[in-house]
Parts: sequence; C-alpha cells; structure tokens
Amino acid sequence: MDITINELGQLMPDSYRLLDMRGDVEVGHGMIPGAIHMSKDAILEKYQGGLVKSDEEATQAREDLADKKLIIYCARGRISQELAEELRDRGYDAFSLKGGYTAWLLEQMKNQQADEVCAQVEKSIRKKFRKNIWCKFTKAINQYELVKEGDCIAVCISGGKDSMLMAKLFQELKLHNKFPFEVKFVVMDPGYSPENRKVIEENARKLKVPVHIFESDIFESVYHIEKSPCYLCARMRRGYLYNFAKELGCNKIALGHHYDDVIETILMGMLYGAQIQTMMPKLHSTNFEGMELIRPLYLIREDDIKAWRDYNDLRFIQCACKFTDTCTTCNNEENQSKRIEIKQLIAELKKKNPYVEAHIFKSVENVNIETVIAYKKDGVKHHFLDDYDLK
Repeated sequence: MDITINELGQLMPDSYRLLDMRGDVEVGHGMIPGAIHMSKDAILEKYQGGLVKSDEEATQAREDLADKKLIIYCARGRISQELAEELRDRGYDAFSLKGGYTAWLLEQMKNQQADEVCAQVEKSIRKKFRKNIWCKFTKAINQYELVKEGDCIAVCISGGKDSMLMAKLFQELKLHNKFPFEVKFVVMDPGYSPENRKVIEENARKLKVPVHIFESDIFESVYHIEKSPCYLCARMRRGYLYNFAKELGCNKIALGHHYDDVIETILMGMLYGAQIQTMMPKLHSTNFEGMELIRPLYLIREDDIKAWRDYNDLRFIQCACKFTDTCTTCNNEENQSKRIEIKQLIAELKKKNPYVEAHIFKSVENVNIETVIAYKKDGVKHHFLDDYDLK
C-alpha cells in the first residue's frame, strides 16, 4: 500500500514513524525532515515481528510503535513498496511513500518562488559563505588560471548540489568581470527519469539559471553492457558534453568536483590502484582539439557546499540513473563503496590529526622525484636505475 505526499502532510507528526531506506550517499544530499535513516537490513532486523523473534519480543517491537504507522521511502517509491509489503506481512501498519523522496522534493519546489529563493541564495554566497565558498572559488580561478580573457565556458550541470552551486558562482563572477568571458549553462539529459528531469528544471527555474538542455540516449546504450557499464556511461557523457559545448562555441567545460573529491581520489589511487595521481584542476582534452576541462570548486570543502544547500533549504537530485535507485551516473556500486570507505578512513585519521586532509591534498604538490622509484611522463616510464650509475 502507498501513502501520498498530501496524505503524509495531513497526518499528525506523532502518528507515524518515517524511515529513509536510501544509501548513505543519497541521504547526504538531503532527507525529508523528521525521517530516520535506516538501511533495508536494519529495518528488517528491528521490525522482525513474529517471524524470528519470540512472541514476547515481537509484541515489544509492535508496542514500540504503539498506534503509529510505519512509512518507508526510497528514491522513487519502488524498492520501498516491497519492504512495506513484507512488514505488513509481519503485522505492522506499514506503507510506502508514493513517488519516494523525489516526489516529496517536487512538491516542496512547487511552494517556492523563484525571486525569493534566488535572492536568498545569491545573498548567502556574498555574505554568510563568502569566506568558505566564494573566496575559495575565486582563489582556484586565479591560482590555477582557470578562466582567461575571451573564454567561453560550458558550465555543466548534472542536477546535484555541486554543479548547481558552481552555476551560481559563475553568475556571481560575471558580475565582477575583470576581463570579458562568456558562460553557458549546459544540462545533458542522458535518459533521466521524468521525475529527475523535472527536479533539474525546477531548480534551474528557482535559481534563475538559464540552462541549455540537450538529450542523448546514453543510459539506453549502456543498459545491457555487463562489464563496467558505469565507467562507459561516464566516458560517453564526457564526450557528449565536449561535443555539445563545442557546438555552442565554448572552449572549456566546467565540472563540479570539489576538494573532498580530490583527496579521496588521491587515496583511492594509492590504496586500490597502486598508483600516485590526483584529480587535476584543469586538463587539455585529448579527443577534442582546443577544448579544456576545468574544476572551479577545486578548493571548496563538501561540508561547506552541504551547509550552503541546507541554509537555503535547497533540494537536489543525487541518484540520476534511470534504471536503479542506488546507482549514480559516475560510479558503479564497487567504486561507490570504495569511496565511502575512503571517506570513513579520512574521518578516522582526522580524529588524531586534524590536518590530515590538507596534508593529503598538498602531498601531490610536494613530490620529490629524487626519492621516487619510478614515474611516468607522457606515457613513458622512468626508473631511478636509468641514470643511477651515471651520478
């Protein structure tokens, strides 16, 4: 059985328990106020009913809910239907939230006026988040020479918090032009669900970001690929973005990777890839002559982006894949799990050394070639023994 967003809003707060069964990454992008985050396994373990627990324990579990309804939601209300049905079989008054988190998100957007939202967002960038977001954005622009006179930059918007913040920062940067450059805001729809497409369009409307939306069939193309479909999807999307940006007359594409992405990539390369590499602040395209990729959020912390999002009560999509409620468009499940492990590792290290994140970031700026066994440059491997006896 489903319960709609409107029906949920009519219930008294103490008459139900709302459970968010999405993954950690999705929940990190926002939850319905008052919800409790629990995985599917944790929910089933807690509410085992009379199937596994003794009669006394089962009775206690149901008394814990008293007369409350148990309302569960996932990303789009599909997986939660099965779980709610299983809980009903165990004797609980369980429901699935129709349309899931995405439906709730769209309902929230209907009640927000673009002028009010946009004005507040822009003010927050100039005032409250000036130090942690705006100044770090401009520092990256200047330090890595990401924007130059005459540039035409395609700001690529995926629909998440990072790329939407980047769009607003570029709009602010245009107000302080020191030299002429142009920006175009690009959204590629690789086959989004109608709900996710609507969320992106609504956010663009509220934040007054004039987006160019173009469509591709990438999701359909990789759906039946068994080996590394998410890797292929990411490569294809990058190529489509370069191509469309070039058609618009752009010479650069801007992506929303931030500081935390950089340090996590460094550690993932070392621990899982047996190599030392970093996510560069800018790159020349190898397949599209004259095109560059830039990362203007390079120095901005993810926690500050989340704080900006929550301060302005903004809601963005996280899971963009059309075919699953758990996959993201740029990582498969294995890589997603590894990235979460790296986040947890960094958090543990930070407890003993508060500077560990800065040290990881700086480590790839302070490489001493004299103490490196081997390294690659332009695809050629150099070993310390190559000229060891000549010294």
